[in-house]
Amino acid sequence: MAEPPPPNPPSSLPQIKLFNSKTMTKETFKPRVEGKVSMYVCGVTPYDFSHAGHARAYVAFDVLYRYLKFLGYEVEYVRNFTDIDDKIIHRANEAGETVESLSSRFINEFLLDMAELQCLPPTREPRVTEHIEHIIEFITKIMENGHAYAIEGDVYFSVDSFPEYFLLSGRKLDQNRAGERVAVDTRKRNPADFALWKSAKEGERFWESPWGRGRPGWHIECSAMSAHYLGHVFDIHGGGKDLIFPHHENELAQSRAAYPESVVICWMHNGFVNKDGQKMSKSDKNFFTIRDVISLYHPMALRFFLIHTHYRSDVNHSDKGIKNASQRLYYIYQTLYECEELLSKYRHEGISVPAKELNLVKEHHLAFLEYMSDDLKTTKVLDESFMKLLKAINSSLDDLKKLQQKLEQQQKKKQQQKQLQLQKQLEDYIQDLIALETEIKDKLSILGLMPPSSLAEVLKQLKEKALERACLTEEQLQEQIEQRTAARKNKQFEVSDGIRKHLATLGISLMDEPTGTIWRPCEPEWPEQSGSVTNDDVDETVKLMEAQARPEESGFITCDDSVAET
Repeated sequence: MAEPPPPNPPSSLPQIKLFNSKTMTKETFKPRVEGKVSMYVCGVTPYDFSHAGHARAYVAFDVLYRYLKFLGYEVEYVRNFTDIDDKIIHRANEAGETVESLSSRFINEFLLDMAELQCLPPTREPRVTEHIEHIIEFITKIMENGHAYAIEGDVYFSVDSFPEYFLLSGRKLDQNRAGERVAVDTRKRNPADFALWKSAKEGERFWESPWGRGRPGWHIECSAMSAHYLGHVFDIHGGGKDLIFPHHENELAQSRAAYPESVVICWMHNGFVNKDGQKMSKSDKNFFTIRDVISLYHPMALRFFLIHTHYRSDVNHSDKGIKNASQRLYYIYQTLYECEELLSKYRHEGISVPAKELNLVKEHHLAFLEYMSDDLKTTKVLDESFMKLLKAINSSLDDLKKLQQKLEQQQKKKQQQKQLQLQKQLEDYIQDLIALETEIKDKLSILGLMPPSSLAEVLKQLKEKALERACLTEEQLQEQIEQRTAARKNKQFEVSDGIRKHLATLGISLMDEPTGTIWRPCEPEWPEQSGSVTNDDVDETVKLMEAQARPEESGFITCDDSVAET
């Protein structure tokens, strides 16, 4: 898993502005301890495979984690697992296995997904069941301070006893929804009161407590674990914006009810991944798992797709969007691969190239810092500064190839003076390319977009995924390319153009080179409404391609022309 490049020295740290959900404004971020950042992000409830909405949250905070580390901060990043919960108990009973077995299995699956998406492991990943003692102590403190009460083995937080309730969400009392994950308990003093401790039901896992056998409520776990690892005052608390209320509102209330000095300096929340205009969630059964997505797209394409939208905005999930991200990623990696290939000769020969500071590299570095330090404007980085640098690399590659040809010609003519001039120009281009290549690779690493394998390998993987989406094998594609070549040779241009266009609808772009026809993934093009291929030899193939190639606005088209189900 690619780590960010070496950090800047602490003295050169730029000011970062982050949007604070509590104040609803962008604020200059000032950590509690200079040079150190403490960050807590709410983790998953592991009872199923994680969906694209989970990927959205953890990729977003991984980008923040990587950027803070790049700037030279020492970051203590805590992300929990809620490994005891009503949903886990229900799913375990359905599956006929223990709660511990089910939750551990899906924790391992989640970690595999995070590794695929190149999310760096947090500093700590605590589980609720490892901190029952701390949770009981926390609840006891809340009760001692008069903010909770016990009824028949259950313990509830008293919302009426805490005037600061709604401080985070800004909601009004008449907007409050009693009950989020469970039915309303009529024994409560106020319907808005929420459970800190739940008495054990028959057959459920339980722990001994002052109030009897039971287990923690949903919200208390994060207050107890964040305080245990980061203290009562820490820098950043993150999660999806659906957690603002009730989860984070309740966290804030119970933390301050137990320890009035409790403060989170900056509350951060990422936007949803939407499907069909609605938030993607397991409870609504309108989601795609991370596994569903990366079965058809490279994991780096999913990561690119997610960070291409600013972290606070909702992402509209669509095939078109992810295919576009995949195409953009292929362009980036192909450019860097060609750069590596061209420079490998000079690196192999040990040509000494002194460090050179290009104005373009300096401008890009400053623009990157400006965008990222302004509440992580990853969209600006990907659409503006990266594209400018990639165009410069491609331009330099073209110029260097032409220069190499000129140098070879002068070597044949044995014109030493001209050779020396061209050699000097050649070294200048090499210096420029090395500087440009280093800069963009460094910045891709900070965003977690440098591939874990070689560029050649990841380009191969991207092409394999494109073939899978097109429902073609390499051999079948090659047959189509050969049919097109034969049609062109026989001047059957309508047929050859038809094959090319229909392959384009599948996301396969053909390019004619002096050495032959090559292909690469592309964003699928819609077939023209009029005109069709009339040659009998390719007509059936074209019809099959048309049937399989229509992209939907949401969902995934598979080889049996059905939307993948979860």
